[in-house]
Amino acid sequence: MSVTLKDIKGDFRNFLYLIWKHLGLPDPTPIQYEIAYYLQHGPKRKIIEAFRGVGKSWITSAYVLWRLLRNPDDKFLIVSASKQRSDDFSSFTKRLINEVPILQHLKPNITQRDSMVAFDVGPAKPAHSPSVKSVGIFGQLTGSRAVEIIADDVEVPNNSATQDMRDKLIKTCMEFEAIIMPDVGQITYLGTPQTEESIYNKLRERGYKTRIWPARYPQPDKIRFYEGCLADTIISKLEADPSLIGHSTDPLRFNDIDLIERETAYGRSGFALQFMLDTSLSDAEKYPLKLSDLIVMSLDVDKGPISLSWASSPDLQYKEIPNLGFSGDRLYQPLRIDPEWITYEGSCMAIDPSGRGADETTYAVVKQLHGYLYVTALGGFKGGYGDEVLTNLAKIAKQQKVNQIVIESNFGDGMFTKLFEPVLTKYHPCAVEEIRHNTQKERRIIDTLEPVMNSHKLVMDLIIIRDDYKLVQSEEITIDYSLQYQLTRMTKERGALKHDDRVDVLAMAVAYWVESMARNEEDAIDAYKEDKLNKEIATFLEHCLGGTLTNTRDLRDVWLRG
Repeated sequence: MSVTLKDIKGDFRNFLYLIWKHLGLPDPTPIQYEIAYYLQHGPKRKIIEAFRGVGKSWITSAYVLWRLLRNPDDKFLIVSASKQRSDDFSSFTKRLINEVPILQHLKPNITQRDSMVAFDVGPAKPAHSPSVKSVGIFGQLTGSRAVEIIADDVEVPNNSATQDMRDKLIKTCMEFEAIIMPDVGQITYLGTPQTEESIYNKLRERGYKTRIWPARYPQPDKIRFYEGCLADTIISKLEADPSLIGHSTDPLRFNDIDLIERETAYGRSGFALQFMLDTSLSDAEKYPLKLSDLIVMSLDVDKGPISLSWASSPDLQYKEIPNLGFSGDRLYQPLRIDPEWITYEGSCMAIDPSGRGADETTYAVVKQLHGYLYVTALGGFKGGYGDEVLTNLAKIAKQQKVNQIVIESNFGDGMFTKLFEPVLTKYHPCAVEEIRHNTQKERRIIDTLEPVMNSHKLVMDLIIIRDDYKLVQSEEITIDYSLQYQLTRMTKERGALKHDDRVDVLAMAVAYWVESMARNEEDAIDAYKEDKLNKEIATFLEHCLGGTLTNTRDLRDVWLRG
């Protein structure tokens, strides 16, 4: 049976099929049809969350054209995280107008706006606002008017990493209400959560209706985390056939093998967000490493305070430095710092080599004094084991006055050490030790760092925190390379993170000092003070007696005997 123009205008799914055929794509999948139906029949304030790669943007671009086919006077504002992404949406829409026969009459005429980022459709009446306009979320929204705003992936890692960023983003999204036309206006969000505290959850609290299509049928104990937003078909199919649990919801798009490969690439936590749309925050045991357990202060390369105290008072919080942990987590300066600073008892540099892929060759310098561990340097280099990387590591070892280096030997069976030792000898000869790990990495990291952090014995240089935040602001690197991100998202599940190089090398350096941490902090301080007193008595008695006495304990006995 042939499909008529009336059929096409009456049901967006028919139009979607037509567009897919024009693009040479297979028939739309069942989930793509479901998204199309929800676009047409959903409420005026709606959020469509579907796994990455399902084609949300392409489907919605076709939806905009279908609406214009039905009513050329409709106005659409396309908003994305970046201007480039929103421009790509409108450009694709305009391309379809030029190519699809049924849409040819929508081409702008010579008197109308006709750019890739703002254009009119031919039959539209003159108006201040174009038929389709694209803008970045933090671009010029004021002055725009629309029948429907399409917010296409407005949340990305670089604008939602901190609570301040999320607050700014949600505030900007609230401006949409002033842009849409009264009574008929609609706002549609297309998104994939980028953080466990996604703005899409906040919008849901403000009355937006959400429909969620995860990539796999979720486990029964996970369904409650979707808070009633799972697509009806997902629920009904699970009820009819429980054996579907864990399998692909859209095998025509991604089969089970595809999803396993993507889970490996994204890491479990990344896959949970990007493909399962699961933003549920688990209990403290799942994310045991908290930024608030650190002591953050400016550190010296040579010396540290003989004692200091941790506290979580609001007036000790670093308010000017955004942290990348969960909301409620904070960075704190110490409550008290002893005015006397002395030379560290030792300085260890850990190095975790990488190949030439996406991972980094990372380093961490951790120094020990009176039971506290001081992280004075931490970072990473792309480039695997190239000459520049080896030279930079050797120079850092020299600048940090390192007396011990530990290197992960699992990579290349010790090849990195063989390449590094000649370079190190040139700049800063010191002891080098290879270590090999045979236990699960994620558990090893948490088991090493959690006790030290929970007892507030890990002190981090303020410059490391600042540089870590600057790192994720650059366009060349993503948030999952951040130490703060890796630290707070680490779980004991295998493959918890896509990148964990920085938190791993920190754990290596801390592990080196764990044995010496067993030494009681108070005993260490008392021993230091006693030794200092003995030396002062020795100096005094040597001056009074006029001789040279070297045994400070004997000198003290002379003093006490009178």
